[in-house]
Amino acid sequence: MAETEAALRTLAHNVRAARTRAGLSLDELGRRAKVSKGALVALEKAQGNPNFATLVRLADTLGISVSALMEGPAEGRVRVVSADSVMPLWAGEKGGEARLMLTTSGPAPVEVWRWRLEPGEEYPSHPHQPGVAETVSVTAGRMVLVVDGTEHPVEAGQTATFDGDAPHTYRGAGTGTCHLIMTVHIPPGPGSAS
Repeated sequence: MAETEAALRTLAHNVRAARTRAGLSLDELGRRAKVSKGALVALEKAQGNPNFATLVRLADTLGISVSALMEGPAEGRVRVVSADSVMPLWAGEKGGEARLMLTTSGPAPVEVWRWRLEPGEEYPSHPHQPGVAETVSVTAGRMVLVVDGTEHPVEAGQTATFDGDAPHTYRGAGTGTCHLIMTVHIPPGPGSAS
């Protein structure tokens, strides 16, 4: 329980700081991110339980990564993260999950995710901000990547990349569990040197 409370406090601090840096009121951030003002007030008070979609919408609206909303200060030059030390941010109805392992620092951060999809299980994602690119590398099993309504089979040993500003869905395919590594390449935010 203490870890959850600490994570909520970090999230609250990071959302408030990013909103302040962006010069947005609670009303304006809520309108742009399609999140109620009440939910934002609770979030900034370290209360409630925001879902994954809410965190993605807030991060996209603020021009930062999801993990930038969740991470505390950096702890050194090298960071090693174990999958079992990171809580899933998405849990599928058939047992699949997505874990945000880490985000690189710098003006154009990259998020690194571990996904597990069971056959027929899917995660539909809303379009991200312009300039976001995603890659999926299937390490075991098969998946179907749906981008803008077109299906693309991706099998173990294959990697696909696409512009994340289109609607996209990850779907487990075949008869076994699909394991994949997804990266989200975030364009430099406002004020970053190009």
